[in-house]
Amino acid sequence: MSFDEEWAAERSAAAARVSMRLNQAPGGGGPGGGADLKVRQDHLGALGHAAYELHGRLLKDGKHAGGDTAEAASGLSRNGFRTGSAMAEVHDTWTSQLGALLDACAHISNHLDYSAAAHAKDDDEIRTALAVSRISEYFK
Repeated sequence: MSFDEEWAAERSAAAARVSMRLNQAPGGGGPGGGADLKVRQDHLGALGHAAYELHGRLLKDGKHAGGDTAEAASGLSRNGFRTGSAMAEVHDTWTSQLGALLDACAHISNHLDYSAAAHAKDDDEIRTALAVSRISEYFK
């Protein structure tokens, strides 16, 4: 079987397994009908604060055994134990993953702080625009 024949067979088999394709939203519900996705400033603030606190705890507690682990790994390696290199690899992997997690927590905290500030600014602009439109009604 050629590649083209095999590819065509796989495409038709995949198309047969697909029972529905969503090309539009279902009718009826109307905008916001039953939607429960709501964001309030206090929600964003609480999530950002939790991410900030987690970052602080990880920064402190995530590295408390790092020096001892690195020292043990090098000591084991110096004395000819193969577990020394494995322990060093675990230490390096832990350090790398911890760094990625710290970065993610900082990104979440910063992004939520920015989102809260941006939404507050948007709300102020809308309030101002509505106030101006009411004032202009009196000058007609």
